[in-house]
Amino acid sequence: MRIWVDADACPNAIKDILFRAAQRRSVEMILVANTTLQVPPSPLITAIRVDAGFNEADNEIAARVAPGDLVITADIPLADAIVTKGATGLNPRGELYTEDNVKGLLRMRNLMEELRSGGLAQGGPPPLGPKDKQAFTNQLDRYLTKHA
Repeated sequence: MRIWVDADACPNAIKDILFRAAQRRSVEMILVANTTLQVPPSPLITAIRVDAGFNEADNEIAARVAPGDLVITADIPLADAIVTKGATGLNPRGELYTEDNVKGLLRMRNLMEELRSGGLAQGGPPPLGPKDKQAFTNQLDRYLTKHA
């Protein structure tokens, strides 16, 4: 089992939680982004830099993820792609993406995108708060306890 991180948009607070969890649980963690990332010196934690461009990091993760892996992302189309391959997704607010919910979340995301492009809705989710970080930490701990 590996932890993949869609690191382009992953909040630093979440990355810090993940760095500690990977070390504590001895789980390999790979961060993927189109910029250079600073990661702690550890044989368990690596960073992959992909070309700049739309969905380059997502495509790299989707191509390399394996069944049983955990992917940290807020990108629902990526979550759909990795769940199809037998992995599980976890967003920075602590919500798991699974076979049971990812298709419904993708439909809702697509609807909201249409509403925003038509001017009928605006904005996105609120900033990540302390409750979100705690929910993420708790869900990550539960997942790693069960699968790592």
